[in-house]
Order: sequence, then C-alpha cells, then structure tokens
Amino acid sequence: MRVFIVECIRYTGHGNKKHRTQMTKKTSVIAVANHKGGCGKTTTVVNLSAELAKMGLSVLVIDLDPQANASLHIGKKHPSEVPITCAELLLSEVEKLPQAIYEDTNIDGVSLIYGSLALGKTEDELKDDVPRPSEELRDKIKPLHGIYDVILIDCPPSLKLLTSNALAASTHLIIPIESGSQYGMYGVTDLMKLVEKIKRINPELDLIGALLVRHDERQTVCKLIEASAKDQIGKLIDVRIPTSTKVNQSAIAQMSLHALDRTAKVSREFRSLAEIIAKQLGLKIKGTVQA
Repeated sequence: MRVFIVECIRYTGHGNKKHRTQMTKKTSVIAVANHKGGCGKTTTVVNLSAELAKMGLSVLVIDLDPQANASLHIGKKHPSEVPITCAELLLSEVEKLPQAIYEDTNIDGVSLIYGSLALGKTEDELKDDVPRPSEELRDKIKPLHGIYDVILIDCPPSLKLLTSNALAASTHLIIPIESGSQYGMYGVTDLMKLVEKIKRINPELDLIGALLVRHDERQTVCKLIEASAKDQIGKLIDVRIPTSTKVNQSAIAQMSLHALDRTAKVSREFRSLAEIIAKQLGLKIKGTVQA
C-alpha cells in the first residue's frame, strides 16, 4: 500500500503495517562504514537490524552499496525489479520516498530501501547536479525521523560521495573491522579523517565504536588488530563477532542468523550487539524480546 508524504509524513510505504504511521520520539540513524571490502558491513547491518526488530523496534535498512548485497539478503525482489531504489531517490524529489520503502521483506519488522548498480553512476550525477552533494541523503530521509526507531545504512566499500552522504545523514557510526586479517586496519586513518571532515556539516555524528568481525582471540593477528583498532579508533564495542559458516548459510537462505540458528555463538553475539546499541542509544524496547 502506498501513500505519499505531506509535511510531517504519514506513511506506510509498500506494505500494510499500520504501526509505521505512529510517530516515535526519536530516530537513531546508524551508518555502518569502512571502505575496506569484505569486513562485515552488510552482515552487521542485516543481523543487527533483525535483532533490533526482535526487540519490537521499528527498523529501516538503507542499502547505499551498488553491490546491493543487503537488498539481495533482506529484499523479496531483485534490485533490478525495483523502480525506485536509493539511486533514483537521491536524484529525485522527496515525494518519491514512500515508493522507495518496502516493508514486505525477508526479515519481520525490517523495512528496506533497495540499493542497485545504478548507485555507481549516482555519485557523478550528484556532483554535477546538486549544490550540496554530500547532504542529499540527509534531506531525503529527514521526513522519516520520528517514524522509525532505527535506520541502518549499509555503506559501499569506498570513501567517496555515497559514504559521505551516509555519514552526513547519520547520528551514529559503527566501523566493522576484519579482525582475522592482517589488512584489517588498512585505510582506517583515512576513514577517521573523513569522519572529522563530515562533522563540519554534521556535528552530531557520534562514533559508537569499532566492531571486531571474524575475531578469534586465540590468534595473534586478532589480538594485534584489536589493539590497533583501540589505538586508532579509540572505541571498541564490547562484542566480538566470530568466524562462522552460518553467515554464508544465512545469506544464501535469505534469513537472519537468528532465524537460521539463534543458539549459535555468532547469533548470540549479534544479539548482544543489539542490546548494547539499544542501551547506549536509549532505545525503548517494546515488550519482551522475541525468541
């Protein structure tokens, strides 16, 4: 079901979940960013969104990555079949926003704005056509503040304009670090410089911390990466996401890790991550956490 935005936005988007029209007091927008590929950004977005939804929170995922892996995991449609993705939304008027949001997804309680390959061209078009190209996403999702409890942004593996848009639109930032790789900290200094630059236009951006992914405390490289992340980033989230074959299994099955096997260690760690995030951000959990 589609409705359109009028001033303060009364919206349900694609789907019929009427609770979305109830305005909440606060929306936390969390960018999950690191320009190193394969460090767990999408895995973090997908499973953190699922765990937050299990807490009764209303969650929206924005897939800002041209690879659209989060969309392929969460969405019931292929990104190529979606008429209004992030690419079209960024280059259009805000009235297109309701058409871009899909509530009927593979994860209960999680809505989605699809990514697409077209995002690869969007950066150039924003540079050419928009006065403030780094602030376009912030302007487009502003009407959603007060509707969703949490908006999670899956960023591309780059430090270009799409990531700048995500940071400018966000209230908080998580930096996934591939703990099991000797290259896990590659380029983090550049990312932190970009964060400081974006704070000129978004001074409210708050670093939640680095999230260690594929971590094995028995391995020397993981211990070294952990120490380096604490030194260079300053904050570590008190969760360690382990290596697990269940991550790929859940992606293939288009399920969250919770739905695949909620007893697995990797599932429990994402649950702990959601609890830490909810507490730190002051998110009000609605009712008991679902099993």
